[in-house]
Amino acid sequence: MVSHEQIIEKLRGCLDPELGLNIIDLGLVYGVNIEGSRVNVTMTLTTPGCPLDSYFTQDITARLKSIKGISDVSVELTFDPRWEPNMMSEEGKDLLGFVN
Repeated sequence: MVSHEQIIEKLRGCLDPELGLNIIDLGLVYGVNIEGSRVNVTMTLTTPGCPLDSYFTQDITARLKSIKGISDVSVELTFDPRWEPNMMSEEGKDLLGFVN
């Protein structure tokens, strides 16, 4: 069985090309649901008008399908709640120069 940690580790490789930071540290991933060989990722974007939705969907799907035991991936975009910089990890804030 695939673990939540394996999924998160693969998602750390998915970088926002504009910011150069992965989607986990950016706080864009709201949830990961594993049901057998199927994984559903619920995420947001930094802004509702961000044109990277298909980029992220394709990258996430390819990365997760490379894990043995995963045959189906879905990515659900939501803007509820809206993303805010305080959703980033401490490492992400440091890398982008946010001060607490």
